[in-house]
Amino acid sequence: MECIGMNKSYVYILASRRNGTLYLGVTSDLIKSVNEHKQDVATGFTKKYQVHILVYYEIYDDVEAAILREKQLNKWNRKSKIRLIEEKNSEWRDLYNEIV
Repeated sequence: MECIGMNKSYVYILASRRNGTLYLGVTSDLIKSVNEHKQDVATGFTKKYQVHILVYYEIYDDVEAAILREKQLNKWNRKSKIRLIEEKNSEWRDLYNEIV
């Protein structure tokens, strides 16, 4: 994966466990956003279903491109999302530990 940097946008996928519940998001601060999910800062889907493992992310120079990609991925079926994750992260490691 690429380095996390400033002035970037990120599309990311969190999972509750391998092949578990998935959550897609877009952010300009990947570390902060994933940390907030992990700490259950906000009530909502990721807190309710304990979706805290960063299993995939993409980096964009343009926020509009990141938003379009997130919308595209949200239309994909579950099987396609799992295939995307496993292409880059077949062990479903928590990538958060690699970016902090």
